[in-house]
Amino acid sequence: MPENPTPATELTSQYSAQVAGDLERNAKEQERIGAEIEALQTQLGALQHDHSVLVSMQQALGGAGLARPDTTAAPSVPEQASAEPKPAKAKKAVATASKKTVAKKTAAKASSATAATTAASPTLVELIRTHVEQQSEPRSAAEISAALGQAHPDRNIKTTVVRTTLEGLVTKSHAHRTKQGSSVFYTAAAAPEPAAVEPQPEAAAG
Repeated sequence: MPENPTPATELTSQYSAQVAGDLERNAKEQERIGAEIEALQTQLGALQHDHSVLVSMQQALGGAGLARPDTTAAPSVPEQASAEPKPAKAKKAVATASKKTVAKKTAAKASSATAATTAASPTLVELIRTHVEQQSEPRSAAEISAALGQAHPDRNIKTTVVRTTLEGLVTKSHAHRTKQGSSVFYTAAAAPEPAAVEPQPEAAAG
């Protein structure tokens, strides 16, 4: 039989406590990094959405210039040119032009609708910043998350993501952070005073 089983038991307890502490720190670090990744993914998704809208608008605007060569390229088949009488050619040209006009209008409506959707769906960063600016008193990340969740029930707003976004606003001097005991509260940064605009020489001369 071992003479001193107690030291081995104490050593096991120390190791168990150390492992438990390491596990807790690891879990907290995973949660923090996960929240940052989620916030970045939200921002990336917003940027990708804006990019797709801009690409569709660019295609709609560029379609007017790209559609013109098709008018001359359509009746390039010799058999159609010789077989169709002149009135049929005129009708075909009018139909082609009307189709292109409808296509342009449809593309313009789609781009305007997409732009309106983008304007109506601000990013999470914009929502948080606007909410903080509208508050007269400091608010915690949990309070801001709850308020935004009620105002936007269709969006999955998590407190961890809101806290990470608020810290990013604090880093960019768009918000201030105050600590009261163990709680952290956030307020909007004071807007800079507008600089005095000097009259331009042309305006003064006129």
